[in-house]
Amino acid sequence: MHLLVVGASGFLGGEVCRQAVAAGHRVVGTHHRAAVAAPGVASRRLDVTDRAAVRALVTGVRPDAVVSTPYRFDDWAVTADGAAHVASAAAEVGARLVHLSSDALHAGRPAPYADDETPTPVYPYGAAKAAAETAVRAVDPGALLVRTSLILGEGSKQIQRCRDALAGRATLFSDEIRCPVDVSDLAAAVLELLPTDLAGPLNVAGPDQVSRADIGRLLARRLGVDPAGLRTTTTAAAGLHRPVEVRLDSARAAGLLRTRLRGVTELFA
Repeated sequence: MHLLVVGASGFLGGEVCRQAVAAGHRVVGTHHRAAVAAPGVASRRLDVTDRAAVRALVTGVRPDAVVSTPYRFDDWAVTADGAAHVASAAAEVGARLVHLSSDALHAGRPAPYADDETPTPVYPYGAAKAAAETAVRAVDPGALLVRTSLILGEGSKQIQRCRDALAGRATLFSDEIRCPVDVSDLAAAVLELLPTDLAGPLNVAGPDQVSRADIGRLLARRLGVDPAGLRTTTTAAAGLHRPVEVRLDSARAAGLLRTRLRGVTELFA
């Protein structure tokens, strides 16, 4: 398979590239600043906000499939417009598209969210991810939208923040419930889903429902560090308005995939 990974210099994109190369696929990966470091990947610079540049790159590469992962937390043009540009170009060359979405597009509630629930964003990043999904589905109804949660693994932002909180340099939220997933599990799931004809939203996240503070405590246990000094707070106390309890029901994905989506308690055992 000839695969294009948009956002290959990112944490998930890089892992998708590494696994794809190991599986024998021909891989082109895009970057915006730092070149793609994964061996065996042809690195191409790309600004996803430039629609003409995206079209030129995709039509030049003519991939069989595209994995689209670009985002920037505070940048609508990258997260929403960029996703639309990639989807449009992929559709033009007839490439299979897997778009990476997020649980951030939900408002939060005690009950888990099913795969196809309508987005209810309550803050700008969630709104951008919801807009990205809307654009992708309009351009390519056959695209798969993988909704995921906190992505863990060595080198992830979440793990680094947990380390900083244990050292007293950061604070973790005790009320933000998520379903973390390991980066290697998620990348394997994405590659496994590429040759399928699944379309629309699919939750692909871990089975454990934990807070960011819980992740910090689990990491402390694995490292043999006393978690007593872990700094925690709540979103309300921090004056933030963003989703609190967001649980993704990934039962459908678990039943479809050979890849096992491990929970954080198993990952940190």
